[in-house]
Amino acid sequence: MQSGRMAEVPVSCDCFVSLPPGSRDDHVIFGKNADRPRDEVQEVAHCPGASHPAGATLECTYIQIPQVERTRAVVLSKPAWMWGAEMGANDQGVCIGNEAIWTREPVCPGDALLGMDLVRLGLERGDSAWSALTVITSLLEQHGQGGQCKEDPVAFSYHNTFLLVDRNEAWVLETAGRLWVAQKVTEGVKNISNQLTIGAEVTAEHPELRRAAQAQGWWDGESEFNFSRVFSPENPPARMELAKQRYKGGTELLKQHDGSVTAAVMMSILRDKPSGICMDSGGFCTTGSMVSVLPRDPSLPCIHFFTATPDPSRSIFKPFIFSDFSTPVLRVVSPQFGPDDPVRKQPRFQSKVDRRHDLYKAHQEAVSTMENNPDEGSSVFGILRELESQCLSEISAMLSGEIPGEELGDLFFDTVDTEIKFYQ
Repeated sequence: MQSGRMAEVPVSCDCFVSLPPGSRDDHVIFGKNADRPRDEVQEVAHCPGASHPAGATLECTYIQIPQVERTRAVVLSKPAWMWGAEMGANDQGVCIGNEAIWTREPVCPGDALLGMDLVRLGLERGDSAWSALTVITSLLEQHGQGGQCKEDPVAFSYHNTFLLVDRNEAWVLETAGRLWVAQKVTEGVKNISNQLTIGAEVTAEHPELRRAAQAQGWWDGESEFNFSRVFSPENPPARMELAKQRYKGGTELLKQHDGSVTAAVMMSILRDKPSGICMDSGGFCTTGSMVSVLPRDPSLPCIHFFTATPDPSRSIFKPFIFSDFSTPVLRVVSPQFGPDDPVRKQPRFQSKVDRRHDLYKAHQEAVSTMENNPDEGSSVFGILRELESQCLSEISAMLSGEIPGEELGDLFFDTVDTEIKFYQ
């Protein structure tokens, strides 16, 4: 019954990674499109590292959990109504993105940790991709996953898969309730969509995974254990079936650029509409996008690009660099509503509030202008694409040692400010 209900929900996301020799340079390149309800606002929030007193608690989207002694600085692209994030990075060069998935394990009907909460927790508490993975799996074991996954009173929840990346390697983490399996990726290109992809090549797993599968009668205990085959639902939601096409399309695009992947190439993949990776379908669309460049050389800074606006084909990627002196960028942060927020009231989501930040509003007006006056709109977006190209050139020069990285600490603030001025 659950699969039938989910079949009507058009949710999808795509995550990508390229590791040398898949990348042109000695860089790991991460990318993700977040495909969410069309009217959902995604903000970009920078949260500094912090120390916390013993016994402190942390308020996630729906539940409280014990806080840790120290959390890392993070930058997050997140639906403005929730605590968690669709994707983000920390100051140790770790990037994480998640995907919705349904399995044979039932989805928790009550409040628990959202997959997006787990993304943020992994970034705040992990100093490598593997460390973040162990954070997520430990929290999954303690608190479970579940809860309402969109800003709407109609019940909608799912399990999650994750792509975790650092300067040296990537991990694909796929979950089914509190169970999980992981696969390590050390070279080449890899992508995930809304489906289970780990088969028999398992690097790490929940200690009770196979026993649970055997107890349910999903695996005989003797044949080869294939996680995807054992845990995929017998009647998968339509979105999981459609994700197979996007997964293949994304794989083909990565393979076309295998050996030459750069930030610009990853951006072009995220903007690809024929494959469905840049989504624009009914009530859902790509509401935010992220690309990261993680140099293998630890002396070089990691660069994280965010759109903070919907549809990357009509947005520009703006670069963020962790710095002790960077100016806060409040124009991509949504307003707060405190206890009056519909997510905080019971019953939840009985009303709507305007979560649009300054850049979102300006971009929304510019897109409307382009639709009514294509020539004027194309000119504005053409100029902004040139700005994006200029930023990419400056960053390339920085990574090659031609200009110091300290000069680029406020680049995110400057590009957001410039983009808004162009729209006005």
